[in-house]
Amino acid sequence: MAPNAPNSLWSRLRHFVKSLGLWKRVVHLAIFGLSGFAAFLLRFEFNIPLKHIAHLQVAVIVWVVVKLMVFHFYRLDRGWWRFVSLPDLARIAYANLIGSVVSIPVIWLVAPTGFPRSIFVLDLVFCLLATAGVRILARMVAEAATRGKLKPGKLTVIYGAGAAGVMLLRESRCNPKLGFTAIGFIDDDPVKRGLLIQGLPVLGSGADLARVIAKHTVEQILIATPSATAAERQTVLERCHQVGVPCKTVPSMAEVIEGYTLAGQIREVAIDDLLGRNPVKLDETRIRARIEDKVVLVTGAAGSIGSELCRQIAHFHPRAIIGFEIAETALFYLEREMRESFPGVPFHPEIGSVRDPQRLDEVLERYAPSILYHAAAYKHVPMMEAHLFEAVENNIFGTHNVALAADHHNVCDLVMVSSDKAVRPANIMGVTKRLAELLINSLQNGRTRYVSVRFGNVLGSNGSVIPLFKSQISRGGPVTVTHPEMRRYFMSIPEASQLVLQASTMGHGGEIFVLDMGQPVRIVELARNLILLSGLRPDEDIRIEFTGVRPGEKLYEELSSLEEETLPTYHEKIKIFAGNGLPHDGIVGHLEVLRRCCEERDARRLVLELKEIVPDYNPSTHVLRTLFKPEVPRSTSADQPMTLRRSATPARAVAAGQ
Repeated sequence: MAPNAPNSLWSRLRHFVKSLGLWKRVVHLAIFGLSGFAAFLLRFEFNIPLKHIAHLQVAVIVWVVVKLMVFHFYRLDRGWWRFVSLPDLARIAYANLIGSVVSIPVIWLVAPTGFPRSIFVLDLVFCLLATAGVRILARMVAEAATRGKLKPGKLTVIYGAGAAGVMLLRESRCNPKLGFTAIGFIDDDPVKRGLLIQGLPVLGSGADLARVIAKHTVEQILIATPSATAAERQTVLERCHQVGVPCKTVPSMAEVIEGYTLAGQIREVAIDDLLGRNPVKLDETRIRARIEDKVVLVTGAAGSIGSELCRQIAHFHPRAIIGFEIAETALFYLEREMRESFPGVPFHPEIGSVRDPQRLDEVLERYAPSILYHAAAYKHVPMMEAHLFEAVENNIFGTHNVALAADHHNVCDLVMVSSDKAVRPANIMGVTKRLAELLINSLQNGRTRYVSVRFGNVLGSNGSVIPLFKSQISRGGPVTVTHPEMRRYFMSIPEASQLVLQASTMGHGGEIFVLDMGQPVRIVELARNLILLSGLRPDEDIRIEFTGVRPGEKLYEELSSLEEETLPTYHEKIKIFAGNGLPHDGIVGHLEVLRRCCEERDARRLVLELKEIVPDYNPSTHVLRTLFKPEVPRSTSADQPMTLRRSATPARAVAAGQ
């Protein structure tokens, strides 16, 4: 232990000196003194007269004392010189100017006669250059030492010579995690062409990309245009893939701040980048006031929206989250994720079906939730066209069970996740969601606050086109699209869930909130972009096939009908659509008819009843054709999706929509 004592003492002493910034003060003291001496030398052409030696001594002492005090006030003796920046240089200039100005009356007071005035200016210039120069030199030496340790990485061009591109270049020069060597920029701004930025040239625009790649044997492109529009990003992406070089994207400044480092944020270009949707700005104060220290229950908790709702809710510190779900495997994995990601938030998995009122009562009785998010539903449009009874039993009766249980157990808020397919429904899934909206709105009674939140397709959700397209691309294609003009509204799963939470803080009950989905996206363009993101070429490496519109699908979806009025809310991305509702007594009568239809498996009467409740429902051709096929004996109808009973209602009544 003794032999190490001197080293330990020296280490402690060095750390103490460093913590006080003493060595920086010593450097400043030397600069202040030498700058004053240099000012006298230059003023008198390197031959200082004897009568001015006294002036030199007084001036150097005053400058050193005053400037040390001023620099300490501006905390310039505490900065890390290797990270000196323009704001630091501005503070150095202010400190030098103030130090020189304050020194003038002190020097004139001590040496009132014969002091040359020009020396003040010369001292200010020398001192400013020296104090700024020593910091710049320290940064240059530090960066050169770091670059000397870095191994050469992939030759890379940065697409975008703006703030994000420059920030990326700076970090690449001192962060080995990035693993690339930048050789220049590509930027579509003609003003920047030929400029040198941080020592690297702007090699050309996007149109010159192929030439630049061939000339410099570029191995990678980093897209640093986080503020570009969706159309501009798509153009950049297409150019990058045309030259056959892998490309990645750099996030926005907000994403970098949230992620702490740029190195961990560079990622493969995601399909979300092409939707052009700005990040959601939540009023977290309202959401926290609604959720914090409350028990929250989520039905359909292991689904795409339900699981993300659980994650988002956990950020606002509820007392507990109850995940109600019929799929045990998915619920098992969600429970593990929630316990690992949010250990401070109790998560209680409960297996059950919304079609079972007794099970709902058991769970609500046990946990007494204050808020209930109802996300459990059948949502696959073509499949529900073939399973009418199951869609009605789950989406309508299941919602009714949840709503009645919420009222019976004094739940304060019930928020139902609805769909844009509820607008002028053309399929069973849409009409059941529309009837579910009418149902919970009719239950508004001053106790439980019932609201619905309506939005379109969610990128990456279970059963959505993105996982399907990815699977088809991984198998070498073809990618199947139903129709060249098929368009849908899209948003990401986190964005949809966040806006559902925000909408749950609004209104007094009975509202249908509609989320701003942006502009509809052509599915074929989505497919092409996803093929490009996979490093392949549409129609060459991967073929796109059109398979025809599926049962119950529209070419265009809507978020509100003309009969509904649009009302703004305090959130720019959420509006209220208040259509005509139905009294609960009337709804109950319709529910009894629908229940009998399901029990008797009477599909024709079921569709007629849905049409009567929701007059703007137009059954799909597939449903109409299926309803009026001749009845097939059960023993030979294994491939039939439903067993139909003959109805006394004339076929023309259904066909006419009466």
